[in-house]
Amino acid sequence: MNTTLDQLFTHFLRDVYYAERQILKALPKMVKAAHDPNLKAVFTAHREETVHQVHRLEQVFEKLGKPAKAIPCEAIKGLLEEGEEIIETFEAGPVRDAGLLACGQAVEHYEIARYGALIAWAKADGHAEVTALLQETLDEEKHADKLLNDLALKSIARDAAKGVSAKAA
Repeated sequence: MNTTLDQLFTHFLRDVYYAERQILKALPKMVKAAHDPNLKAVFTAHREETVHQVHRLEQVFEKLGKPAKAIPCEAIKGLLEEGEEIIETFEAGPVRDAGLLACGQAVEHYEIARYGALIAWAKADGHAEVTALLQETLDEEKHADKLLNDLALKSIARDAAKGVSAKAA
């Protein structure tokens, strides 16, 4: 049984490494499914950031002398499946965009929580370089969440309220 903070840190690091790699695969589908050009742009830009985030995680593993190994993350699987369900259930347009945006924010919030914990543990263990790498990613995740939230408030929710119905289930 694992009992140390280092073991917990490694577990969560592998979890978020899996998550980022799965998000990298999911974002092009979200871009394609989105109707709103601003939402497409946010998803596209975040995909580019995610490429760098995966690389940063690999740097963290290297600095810790551990292999960059992912472990399946059921939480991210569920969040990404929810996005797939939105794509399959709702017609292209404002309502689907609202759902995709909400799913995107759920993913961001998950990542923000994971990176926040990892940063706290890296700081507690005196890993300044690791902390800096993780903080850079956390800042990007918070920025992506803000862009999505601003877009929701600015237009997506308003447009969706005007209505497009779900496909017959």
